[in-house]
Amino acid sequence: MLGMTYCMYKSMDTLQFEQLINESVAALPESIRQKLNNVEIVLEEGESPNNSLFGLYHGVSQLHRGSSYGMNPTLPDKITIWKGTVERFAGSDDNIPKLVRRVVWHEIGHHFGFDEAQIRKLEEKWAKENKI
Repeated sequence: MLGMTYCMYKSMDTLQFEQLINESVAALPESIRQKLNNVEIVLEEGESPNNSLFGLYHGVSQLHRGSSYGMNPTLPDKITIWKGTVERFAGSDDNIPKLVRRVVWHEIGHHFGFDEAQIRKLEEKWAKENKI
């Protein structure tokens, strides 16, 4: 792939990586955390199927949930974070926490119904504010 740097280094412990995910959620404003609804974040050890996705949101975004959403047993939406892909593209161990936060926040944006263009604008704002 053009423009991507690959780095070989010691893989981060799974519990440490899960902690980064938890810290990323905790770093969201309280008003956002309170609105998370029926969503589960899952850590996958390996790389994404195409080796370039850091995360993936799968579910019915809050924007598209109708009045009948949740009337029957409803499986939670799922955000998958691929540990191997994040580690490979981070460039160094020091970059992993920022990349994890960016990926978690990106996928949570999809949970709220934001499309890619809207999330990219948010990411620019977050970067200017040194949040990611």
